[in-house]
Amino acid sequence: MKSIAISGSPRENVGKRDAKGLRYQGLVPAVLYGGATQTHFAVSAADLRAVVYTPVVHFIDIDIAGVKSQAIIKDMQFHPLTEQLIHIDFLLLDEKKPVTIEIPVKLTGTSPGVKVGGKLVQKLRKLRVKALPKDHLDNIEVSIAALEVGKSVKVSEISLPNLTITNAAEDTIVSVTTSRALRQAEQEAGKK
Repeated sequence: MKSIAISGSPRENVGKRDAKGLRYQGLVPAVLYGGATQTHFAVSAADLRAVVYTPVVHFIDIDIAGVKSQAIIKDMQFHPLTEQLIHIDFLLLDEKKPVTIEIPVKLTGTSPGVKVGGKLVQKLRKLRVKALPKDHLDNIEVSIAALEVGKSVKVSEISLPNLTITNAAEDTIVSVTTSRALRQAEQEAGKK
């Protein structure tokens, strides 16, 4: 899985007034937890753009005053009106502990059901996957090459080595449904 490096500065004061002052300076208050103690720090909002506003999942190499850690984003809070990032939580990664991450689904192949006029409906764009950090993938490929009209691919049909998908087994990832044009064509053929 890809990594992005960001650097932060430790926060001396923790509270609403301090956080508001940081945001005014273009910084985002952040917390790194999962270790022996929580680390409160501030990171530039510009540095976080490449990590937050992307569908790709990244490991984040955080440098806080010379102390380096590898983490993932666990939670983000946005302002309700401006949608500006106002707080971010990171979870420290441990090579021996499995971690749950939402990984994007990548559809591969061409569906024969779509070729005859069916409509491709992707219900899940990400899957929750639990695994050791070294085993995580950039994306999960789901083949739609065998999908006819009325057929679907469910979570239970996906098996990946060293990974456990925690979504419900009966959840549909992608399906091909009958489109309005195909339905009308079938009705026209039935009238003749």
